[in-house]
Amino acid sequence: MFHPCVKLTLESQIAIVELQRPEKYNALNYEMFTEIRRVQKRLAKDRDIRVVILTGSGGNFCSGLDVGSVMSSPLQALKLLFKWLPGQANLAQQVSIGWRRLPVPVICALEGICYGGGMQIALGADIRVASPDCRLSIMEAKWGLVPDMAGFVGLRELVTKDIAMLLTLSADIIDAQQAQQYGLVTQISEHPLAHAKTLAKQLLNTSPDASAAIKHNINRSWRACESSLLRRETWSQIRLLLGKNRAIAALRQTKDPQRRYGQRQPWW
Repeated sequence: MFHPCVKLTLESQIAIVELQRPEKYNALNYEMFTEIRRVQKRLAKDRDIRVVILTGSGGNFCSGLDVGSVMSSPLQALKLLFKWLPGQANLAQQVSIGWRRLPVPVICALEGICYGGGMQIALGADIRVASPDCRLSIMEAKWGLVPDMAGFVGLRELVTKDIAMLLTLSADIIDAQQAQQYGLVTQISEHPLAHAKTLAKQLLNTSPDASAAIKHNINRSWRACESSLLRRETWSQIRLLLGKNRAIAALRQTKDPQRRYGQRQPWW
């Protein structure tokens, strides 16, 4: 399915979301922000989708904000930053944190350039697979700006505070090997999209309810107090035990490996 700046392809129960401005290295203009958010909302409603893969066209993931395009319209810049309440995510932040809020695993396939806003989007994914020649940077400081697309939510879970400071203050460009050492990249592959598809198919073997519960629990409990973690684990387990997909998972392990899972339960 084509949108002006984003292509959504459904392959069985896997959704592939491709940024489509190759002539601009997939730089983010206002239309791309709105299209990414529209795709996120559609995927959130589709309980048949099991895994999402993010990628970019033309050999690059995303070069960041198309500053010239966005700043040419003060109204567009205002729409990106506007929010009703300070603690809510605005449109600029939704394109990163929106992937964390989907109840399915999100894999980001990175190659070429992944700078600024592109890095913020990648930080919203659950898993990042990068090509060996991928170059990454939290680049906003070079423009006299602070990263403001919610990437810090993922960054603080992946790297130590001093590394976060170093990467953000220096705006240095690093390669995939260095990014993996820091914890920004999960795996390195010569063919990141193909690798992501193979991984996605592997994840289809897990109950969609269990996958959603695991993602929810890890994201919500990673920095929560111990009592919240224990409460969340128990409540999730009770829900899973009451669901049909838990019984199907048991059958797949014992009698019928090809038994298909049902739809993800609506509470995840």
